[in-house]
Amino acid sequence: MDVKIGVLALQGNVSEHIDAFCLALDRVKIRGTTEVFEVRSPADLARCSALAIPGGESTTISRLIDKNHLYEPLCKFDGGIFATCAGMVLMATEVNDPRIRPLGLIDMVVDRNAFGRQRESFETDIPIKEMEGGPFHAIFIRAPIATSTGTDVNVLARIDQGIVAVEQGKHMAFSFHPELGGDTRLHERFLRMLLI
Repeated sequence: MDVKIGVLALQGNVSEHIDAFCLALDRVKIRGTTEVFEVRSPADLARCSALAIPGGESTTISRLIDKNHLYEPLCKFDGGIFATCAGMVLMATEVNDPRIRPLGLIDMVVDRNAFGRQRESFETDIPIKEMEGGPFHAIFIRAPIATSTGTDVNVLARIDQGIVAVEQGKHMAFSFHPELGGDTRLHERFLRMLLI
């Protein structure tokens, strides 16, 4: 099976996702052609079997999605989406900021910047449901949380402040940054989910 993973490259930590997915693809050992590339247009998105929406500034990414005519193609995208931090905000059905036009692809309500400013960023080890190898070292940078989810959403991790990792269908979203730190277990889980 050929796997072509796009990384939405409008703003945010794009290169880190490209590196993490390249490493995860090596570890999963998918048979067939694999490719990881930047996505900036509907034509780029049409080449993808999966997409990463990286962290960054969620209001800016939302505006650039509209400016680049990607809103409708993203809403209709039938591949899996791996979303981190700002990406989690964009995947929600409801966000506590009227400047953001959410994609509505995961049934959840998200509180943007739930932890406050940059200086409130932190790291912690969290257990991830159904994942072997011990806790995941999670890096939270001006992170959101999900305050509620629909019944079809699988909550993978919580901390005291709220829900920080979810999956629904082919989509996964994290309030932290799994692309930082070299642990690709979540990227690998996403790739295996695509192959089911």
